Amino acid sequence: MSTVKIKRALLSVSDKSSLAELGQALARHGVELVSTGGTAKALRDAGLVVRDISDLTGFPEMMDGRVKTLHPKVHGGLLAVRDDAGHMASADEHAIGMIDLVIVNLYPFAATVAKGAERDEIIENIDIGGPSMVRSAAKNHAFVAIVTDPADYAGLIAELDANNGATTLESRRRFAAKAFAATAAYDAMISSWFAFADQGEALPETLSVPLRKGAALRYGENPHQSAALYLPIGPSARGIAQAEQLQGKELSYNNYNDADAALELVSEFRDGPPTVVIVKHANPCGVASANTLIEAYEAALACDSVSAFGGIIAVNRPLDGPTAEAMSGIFTEVVAAPAADEAARAVFAKKKNLRLLITGELPDPARGGLTMKTIAGGMLVQSRDNGQITRDALKLVTKRAPTEQELTDCLFAWTVAKHVKSNAIVYAKDGSTAGVGAGQMNRLESARIAAWKAKDAAEKAGWAEPRTIGSAVASDAFFPFADGLLAAVEAGATAVIQPGGSIRDEEVIAAADEAGLAMVFTGMRHFRH
Repeated sequence: MSTVKIKRALLSVSDKSSLAELGQALARHGVELVSTGGTAKALRDAGLVVRDISDLTGFPEMMDGRVKTLHPKVHGGLLAVRDDAGHMASADEHAIGMIDLVIVNLYPFAATVAKGAERDEIIENIDIGGPSMVRSAAKNHAFVAIVTDPADYAGLIAELDANNGATTLESRRRFAAKAFAATAAYDAMISSWFAFADQGEALPETLSVPLRKGAALRYGENPHQSAALYLPIGPSARGIAQAEQLQGKELSYNNYNDADAALELVSEFRDGPPTVVIVKHANPCGVASANTLIEAYEAALACDSVSAFGGIIAVNRPLDGPTAEAMSGIFTEVVAAPAADEAARAVFAKKKNLRLLITGELPDPARGGLTMKTIAGGMLVQSRDNGQITRDALKLVTKRAPTEQELTDCLFAWTVAKHVKSNAIVYAKDGSTAGVGAGQMNRLESARIAAWKAKDAAEKAGWAEPRTIGSAVASDAFFPFADGLLAAVEAGATAVIQPGGSIRDEEVIAAADEAGLAMVFTGMRHFRH
């Protein structure tokens, strides 16, 4: 059946926005309105004639409203196949009238959880009758229209006006698809709450992840790949996906990925001094902390100004005009900041292709949560790498202990290395990276590449020596052989921070002692693949 004339509509909503306008439009087309509780009152307050659901079913609403629509005269009217003689004979025998339109949105479960409600209140906000009606109507979309989103009311009204009070099959199919997605997401939120919040499961037997499309992207990592940004439905931590874009063209898949990497790293310093992170292809190519944001930017840029071209910048302080002016000196894809003053916004307004993202409060680096990665035939899921090391947790393994400055540089380098693709080597000195070696197949090459970058940066800047001289070096995992450590010695490092745990630890420690290095073990690894 292509078009279906709407003769009776059942309305039961928790979100009453635009309800009166919808009710008036239905009444204009002669539709009988059947409703429940607060929805019926809202419609009557708008001057509309409404039939109570209890009058339709012959049973009162009971058990504090838990039982009102779970009745054959509701679901029979929704599920009856109108061109099936047997179905219609049963409907006539039991005096079941047809329902042609259902307007339902569900109890605010997510909002109830988000406000910190007690368990009993959360349980009471698990909708039962609503999803049942939604599913019944959606299953029988050949004859019944189901609308779950107030944003669709205007389109429904326009269709009724254009078709003399009837809906089209095309619209009913579209509404049904959206309805099943809504109940699936709703159930996913409930199952997630039970698993994580109520039962305290870290990795539940069944993992449901409710997401909605936030934006269609132009393409994925490459132009032949399609892509979209999906946002969590229900309570979640804020991040780069929720940032406000003030200017520039639409963000690409790669922009989101790189900006996320930059924001996650700079968030490690959210309670520290002004810090700037520059990222290229999801790896930091320069990180620095200083007394001012502009000083931090200049130090971060000096680490690898070649890679910074076309990169992503994230800062942990509100962006000011002078820093924005300095950042405008090279081509930058995205700048992410908690806020930006008018001077900074005016500077970037001249760079029409630069995307300026305002993030608000930075994410908590110690927060929990899961990360997911698809593999052929499945999904890998793990807890977030929110491990952090304090000075007191470090184990001195060499004869020489690090100086206070060396220890500070070790912890800075270690924090950055956590966000560098493995195998990761990071040299740091005086609160800024001196060289970064990322993603190599062996640790020795990462150490050499980071040193080479530092030497190249020194030559470009006209410095007398690279900043790796007198630096601390961090390795995201243990040195399996002494060769990687010796490459760091050759680069001028004087202190080392690494997890330890290799079968050759004694060999590596002996090499460090022979070179006069101070070395500490963290006992924690930060692989990042």
